Amino acid sequence: LQVSPHDPWYRRLPVWILKWIGDIYIEIFRDTPMIVQAMVIYYGLRSAGIEITPVPAAILVTVLNTGAYMSETVRAGINSVDPGQREGGLALGMTTMKIMVKVILPQALRNIIPEMANMFLTNLKMTSVLNVIGVTELFMVAKTTGAVYYKYFEAYLCIALIYFILCFVFNRLFLLLEKKMKGKADYALAVEYMSDGE
Repeated sequence: LQVSPHDPWYRRLPVWILKWIGDIYIEIFRDTPMIVQAMVIYYGLRSAGIEITPVPAAILVTVLNTGAYMSETVRAGINSVDPGQREGGLALGMTTMKIMVKVILPQALRNIIPEMANMFLTNLKMTSVLNVIGVTELFMVAKTTGAVYYKYFEAYLCIALIYFILCFVFNRLFLLLEKKMKGKADYALAVEYMSDGE
């Protein structure tokens, strides 16, 4: 949202309120552990009379937690783009929205891919804490299997291998995406071609 500093206070107030709400949301979810967030959201909603099962509650917690971290990552990525890019877009007569979509965001996305990969893999591994609200995920399955067959080491070793394979595959996919976003390094060839043409 772009608001001119010369606008009256009552026009800037809605933007300020949205910014305060966003700041509070980010601070709460970045400064508390996911396991505590899961307990508060799941049991808080149920105590408020909202019937929610563990799986939707787990999805809600994961989305809110990831959103808080990713919003800061995207903000940092946007701020990392040279301000001259925006000025160049304005000089060409582009609107603020078109500059953001066509110029700023593609460059910001390229800068934040490594952090996005780290966040995705971290949350993939952090899903193991969601067993505190009764979600039957890998850790809960291994715990139950170990209790039934008295094979705790084998059960936990299996889920360790599963987590490793998942994270390894997704990490390689993110590396391929990052490589694709960089594009071809053919600027030297273009300069050489132009010099030969002269």
